[in-house]
Amino acid sequence: MNTPDFIRLTLTAITAHRLRTALTVLGISIGIAAVVLLTSIGEGIHRFVLSEFTQFGTTIIGINPGKATTAGGSIGVFGTERPLTIDDALALQRIPNVQAVVPVVQGNAEVEAKGRGRRTTVYGVTSGFPEAFRFDTAIGKFLPADDPQAPRALAVLGDKLRTELFGNENPMGQRIRIGGDRYRVVGAMQPKGQILGFDLDDTVYIPTRRAMQMFNRESLMEIDVMYREGTAEKIIVKDIKRILQARHGKEDFTITTQQQMLDVLSSVLNILTFAVGALGGISLLVGAVGIATIMTMAVRERTAEIGLLRALGAHQKQVLTLFLGEAVVLAAIGGFVGLAIGVLGAQLLHMALPAMPVHTPWIYVVFAEALAISIGLLAGVLPARHAAAMDPVTALRAE
Repeated sequence: MNTPDFIRLTLTAITAHRLRTALTVLGISIGIAAVVLLTSIGEGIHRFVLSEFTQFGTTIIGINPGKATTAGGSIGVFGTERPLTIDDALALQRIPNVQAVVPVVQGNAEVEAKGRGRRTTVYGVTSGFPEAFRFDTAIGKFLPADDPQAPRALAVLGDKLRTELFGNENPMGQRIRIGGDRYRVVGAMQPKGQILGFDLDDTVYIPTRRAMQMFNRESLMEIDVMYREGTAEKIIVKDIKRILQARHGKEDFTITTQQQMLDVLSSVLNILTFAVGALGGISLLVGAVGIATIMTMAVRERTAEIGLLRALGAHQKQVLTLFLGEAVVLAAIGGFVGLAIGVLGAQLLHMALPAMPVHTPWIYVVFAEALAISIGLLAGVLPARHAAAMDPVTALRAE
């Protein structure tokens, strides 16, 4: 059997029963469309979260008080851990290739101005915050580089807080109360929006030492270190450990690099994408059962045709290939239809819900079509083997 004959027989078998073919194609296309649509949503969310997470740069190292992992039992007072202090942050500024060090304290307090008030997030930071987190002021300047142990009572407003308290009025130089203490406004930040549920515009920034006094804290919540791009991360981490161990006497702190956080986050999001794709893949089982059923029926209906082909000299392998070809073509057509539906559905979903991040990588498109063909191949194996194993004489008598 030459190739043109093989193609003609396959296409004839498919077009001879249009309704049956359409239903088989529909079963596969729904499964593929579900896989493409769900993985597009999963990948879109993956990219969105990573872009939100990395908008502050990828050269930041976070240091938190206490060890994340410990070993052995309690050793009483000897296990007491020293707090992270502003002096620790000042010591880290001496590390080569470090651009900014930001000691951070965070809390919640009432902010009042001109008879208006609202409870908002208060960040205690230093003058290096805008450089470290790529966050610029809209008006005025950020907190100046005062004496970190005795800074002036100055404040910088987030964009939303500025609007809530002052409306269209310029807040520069205005007096406000934060947690009952008086501060003078020296600037306001550009709009930043939300990231992972945190509204960065509904905030106020004050010096770290004053935030520690306001919230009655002895330890910093975190020290963020920004290093120059191109610098080996391992070297910076090593220097941080060396300095803090020398100051604390032991490693009673946890260092988390931006890359570590991104790796963990990416791993979780990859699992999420795979999980939603697998849920869509369940519907492909219906398509596989449909192809197997249709091909089994086709073998029974075409018993005489199979006997004639064998009588004319067709080998078992050729008969096997013929029926496998029909199954693969059905699955491939269903795959293409499903891809069209899935990609179009993803785009329509994004148009209807602009906030919903959707992205369909070409690798997913290729994988989905390969998956459809593989399912057709596997579902057609048993019917095709049954057809190839028929005795020619017995098959001819079936007429």
